[in-house]
Amino acid sequence: MTEHDDGDGFDTIIHAPNRLRICALLDVVEYAEFGLVQDRLKVSASVLSKHVSVLMDAGYVEQSKAVRNTRQRVWLHLTKAGRAAYRAHVAALREIVDQQDESGQPEK
Repeated sequence: MTEHDDGDGFDTIIHAPNRLRICALLDVVEYAEFGLVQDRLKVSASVLSKHVSVLMDAGYVEQSKAVRNTRQRVWLHLTKAGRAAYRAHVAALREIVDQQDESGQPEK
């Protein structure tokens, strides 16, 4: 449980669509370059930066900078806490979806 969920794994920080997609991308890699994440999400740099800042403030994402070919690159990394929170959030979403029976009605 984190300070952003109520014990069931549902995390209000991660749940925002762009932040959920950022976490999904970072969950399968060690590091991702900011520009790659921006391209995959099809958002502006400022929109991505805003969402990354929220995830960083929560301790879910770390950012590092490196110069390559005279250009500064920004790399994003999902922290251990971020990975755990993301996976718990996905499990909580699956549980919500699985509460539907075959007829499409919520289970009682």
